[in-house]
Amino acid sequence: MDVKQFDDGKRGRFYMEINGAQEAKITYTYVGKDKIIIDHTEVSDKLRGQSVGYKLVKIAVDFARINSIKIIPLCPFATAVFKKKQDDYNDVLS
Repeated sequence: MDVKQFDDGKRGRFYMEINGAQEAKITYTYVGKDKIIIDHTEVSDKLRGQSVGYKLVKIAVDFARINSIKIIPLCPFATAVFKKKQDDYNDVLS
């Protein structure tokens, strides 16, 4: 399953499509040039139980590391993942 990205410099998302339908996504909004807010995570019933939400958070973390930006996780799911994996993700947490 490929993950695609949309980013217009103000907001963006990482998402997964199956047969042309968006089945999972994590959305973010830029706060200046060096921070993003993760504001929503959504996974369809088709993909539940496959750790897709965790994979999307990991992709956002990798994106932040590559681009030297910090993440503010406001989405309840992303907040829970950051707490659970704080040792792994603390370097990008704002």
